[in-house]
Amino acid sequence: MIGIKYHSADVDGVKVFYRQAGAADAPVLLLLHGFPSSGHMFRDLIPLLAEQFHLVAPDLPGFGQSGMPVRATFDHIADVIDRFTEVIGIRCFALYVFDYGAPTGFRIAVKHPDRITAIISQNGNAYADGLSDAWTPIRAYWQDPSPANRAALRALLEPEATRWQYSHGVSDAAAISPDGWSLDNFYLGRPGADEVQLDLLGDYKSNVALYPSFQNYFRAHQPKLLAVWGKNDPFFLPAGAEAFKRDIPAAVVRLLDTGHFALETHAPEIATAIRAFLGG
Repeated sequence: MIGIKYHSADVDGVKVFYRQAGAADAPVLLLLHGFPSSGHMFRDLIPLLAEQFHLVAPDLPGFGQSGMPVRATFDHIADVIDRFTEVIGIRCFALYVFDYGAPTGFRIAVKHPDRITAIISQNGNAYADGLSDAWTPIRAYWQDPSPANRAALRALLEPEATRWQYSHGVSDAAAISPDGWSLDNFYLGRPGADEVQLDLLGDYKSNVALYPSFQNYFRAHQPKLLAVWGKNDPFFLPAGAEAFKRDIPAAVVRLLDTGHFALETHAPEIATAIRAFLGG
């Protein structure tokens, strides 16, 4: 088994912590996590793929061990991760995008379509079809960013809300390790982290506004795409996975009987699907 190495890169003054594994000359797979996690969410997947691929899993700015901005936007996060790939010298790569990692990765793909060899979207949405009613209180904040509507979103940052994201839609909650949500809650509890996360919940409307741009990229460039989706996700509906086929008819869609954090229960199945999809 190839071990994981842990590094930090200085990206124009922003610290980006990342996990790395696999041979330097192997095809690169950039793993982009979501809310409220970090590159730690890929802890089970990386060892399953490291014999075939060069894996890089950065903590997004404001998450995990990476630097915390005073104020955060998805444009800023995407710019930092874009530069991060240049700083560490990965030029062409496949994307694995999940949750917040999707609008981050899709921004990079729109900007540099020649650099993207394939996309694996695991509950990484790019269509209005995929947004569930769970977004209603967040949409209220988009429409009226009042202090009251911002305060209402703090419930999403509570420890039990994090645990619920991991366990909802999972047939056997005992199969979910508490390590993931416990670490996420530790990072969420750092000074200033709550304001960064509330900023990002408010700025998620910028991602929805960019859905047509992402879809134009899909239609124009027809990237090789695998959508592997926890079908019981309370935030991103299976319709969001199926929608990729509207713009990329050759897209492969696989729905798994699990929730939002599908890697917690289905890492071996997802690794097998990725190897078959990428030919590793």
